[in-house]
Amino acid sequence: MKSPNPEITQDLVLVGGGHSHAIALKKWGMNPIPGVRLTLVTDVYHTPYSGMLPGYVAGLYTFDQCHIDLRPLSRFAGARLVCDRAIHIDLTKNQLHCAHHPPIGFDLLSLDIGSTPSTVTVPGAQEYAIPVKPISQYLNYWEQVVADVTQAPQRPFRLGVVGGGAGGVELALSAQARLQRLYRQTDQLADHLEIHLFHRGAEILPERHPRLRDLMSRLMACRGIHLHLGETVAAIEPMANGAELTQETGDEAYWVRCESGLTVGCDRVFWVTQASAAPWLAQSGLDTDDRGFVTVNDCLQSTSHPQVFAAGDVATMVNHPRPKAGVFAVRQGEPLYRNLRRAVLDQPLRPFRPQKKFLILIGTGNETAVASRGAFNLGPHSLLWQWKDRIDRQFMDRFTHLDQAMPTTNPRSHPPISPPHPMPCAGCGSKVGSSVLERVLTQIRADYPDGGDRPDILIGLGEPDDAAVIQVPDQRYWVQTVDYFRALLDDPFLLGQITANHCLSDLFAMGADPHSVMAIATLPRATSAKQEETLYHLLSGVVKVTYPTAPLIGGHTVSGDELALGLVCNGTVAPDQILRKGGMNPGDRLLLTKALGTGTLFAADMQLRAKGRWIEGAIQSMLLSNQAAAHCLRAHQATACTDVTGFGLLGHLLEMMRSPHTHNSLAVELHLATLPLLEGAMETITAGWLSSLHPENLKAAQAIANYAQMAEHPLLPILTDPQTSGGLIATVPADLAPDCLQALHHLGYGDSAIIGTVVATGGESLPVLLR
Repeated sequence: MKSPNPEITQDLVLVGGGHSHAIALKKWGMNPIPGVRLTLVTDVYHTPYSGMLPGYVAGLYTFDQCHIDLRPLSRFAGARLVCDRAIHIDLTKNQLHCAHHPPIGFDLLSLDIGSTPSTVTVPGAQEYAIPVKPISQYLNYWEQVVADVTQAPQRPFRLGVVGGGAGGVELALSAQARLQRLYRQTDQLADHLEIHLFHRGAEILPERHPRLRDLMSRLMACRGIHLHLGETVAAIEPMANGAELTQETGDEAYWVRCESGLTVGCDRVFWVTQASAAPWLAQSGLDTDDRGFVTVNDCLQSTSHPQVFAAGDVATMVNHPRPKAGVFAVRQGEPLYRNLRRAVLDQPLRPFRPQKKFLILIGTGNETAVASRGAFNLGPHSLLWQWKDRIDRQFMDRFTHLDQAMPTTNPRSHPPISPPHPMPCAGCGSKVGSSVLERVLTQIRADYPDGGDRPDILIGLGEPDDAAVIQVPDQRYWVQTVDYFRALLDDPFLLGQITANHCLSDLFAMGADPHSVMAIATLPRATSAKQEETLYHLLSGVVKVTYPTAPLIGGHTVSGDELALGLVCNGTVAPDQILRKGGMNPGDRLLLTKALGTGTLFAADMQLRAKGRWIEGAIQSMLLSNQAAAHCLRAHQATACTDVTGFGLLGHLLEMMRSPHTHNSLAVELHLATLPLLEGAMETITAGWLSSLHPENLKAAQAIANYAQMAEHPLLPILTDPQTSGGLIATVPADLAPDCLQALHHLGYGDSAIIGTVVATGGESLPVLLR
């Protein structure tokens, strides 16, 4: 008999996807500890590698080359990925609070969230300057600058950089190199570009050796970058209408005013002054330094709360203070991982002493670099850039091709960290304990106090019994559907929302209004407290979608090897409002309300081959309810409708064609070029990453009239790709289809499209023709 997965007894939660945590995740995936549930909480799927960001600004690297994709990395580590922003730590209850999730419990917590922009008190800076932190938002601004210069190279451009530390200097050099290259490509004059760097100190790079400061100052002067040293920016103001610079650029421009009286006109102002820590760290009760960073001992453990660790920029080692630099975050990854393991196993922690002197390689934006270690300085030189480039690429290679990485040891060789339990029972012995259910349902009703109180629900969660009792409404039909599947995502809160949207779509496809839902859930084996949290997150996700129109009125839970969820959805519909799969007419247009591709994307995700942003886009699509789309289709006189789920677009289209309500002399011309695809779906299909259900779904291709001619078409596999929480497919009269499509776009279904036409045949041909 197959051994069950070990019971979850401890929760290790990593907050932030910084360099230290990325290294710890990789190492954990190589050597996991049974019984420990690892969770990564991050507000971005792609974390930038600081060593390559200046090169990205300079146009020397692509986005993927300089970002660690946390989605495949977390899957490799066996970690739950919760995409949300942390806002508070309850150090009494050991719970992490996030902006959009229920509290996440932990036994051990590790922080690696970097720094945040300092509170800007300079008048106008908050409104008009662009902060470099958070990096992900800054890069969006930078790409817009690049696009503006590319589209209008005849216009001069003036960039202001406030801050003369390492970040400001590298940014100024990198930005200049990228923009100069753009101007040269269009044969524009070099004086079209001006870079101004403002620094309140007498010299740039105050934290570096004087010889490096001299070298970089000379370099910037040779490059024509205007250094304004000893200048404290006092205000940033928009230029008045009719100002000379505004007339030249045709865009908004700003005055950078300094305390000395110096005033410089700039089109954009980047704010690169010293960053600080997130305020909620100190507000949570952690010991922090005078800038708000978490103070840690030599073991990277909080000086005030031993259950909390911290590394990277967010941490200050009290015995070994060091500059906030990526090199230290990278070096802390290994000792952080080791001490987290030792803490989980209740073993003594080991101290870590960072080096005092270290080599830094500074890129100059034009494929040269400067080397510096203490008083030694060399460059700029192309060989140094090649050296730096090789080091940076080797670091990033650690987080690519994870599917080829093999564990150093067999995880089953580690002894369990809690006493062994007897073989779990089946049947009713697998049910989740009554106390867990009672506490979760009490909390759910507290969150939604009127969630189960409707006059037509005679017995529900408000008065639990052996079964729910519902009064069937007069003059309406009762509509019921059920669906259940293994977890597509390891975040139970998201899973609850996606499952609810998926299951309710059957009601919407028939024109029904939701009435109530019942849940059936399989929870991974764990201690009662940890099962309680999982179930609470799961049902909170469900109720977030179904409340208040379809309250949760009951359900069933069992313990098992993996998380799974299903819903019975009840609804009602007026007899004259029912939408059926059949009923289309010649000339009707075929509309699809959502993009395709969840099957192939998550097949690739399981093999660590899907990019995080692709999965992020798929999740956003799956979270979009079909209810408003169904109302829109019905308002535009839809003649037939169904939802696209497990059988794929082709399978569900054939259900429509083979319905007894569809005349057998009809066929559908499907236009492949109009099919909307989720980002990344074409890449994963081309690479051959297909759902395990795809071969069975492919049998539907026998109904394609011109299959022989289209068999090699690259889009053919998307027709049989199973969808989770997919869109609706409906036929609408030809004269109403354009207005219907426009209305769908206005309602937020931006991927909706007209993908085909219903045509009359002699009844002899197969029902689908590809164009």
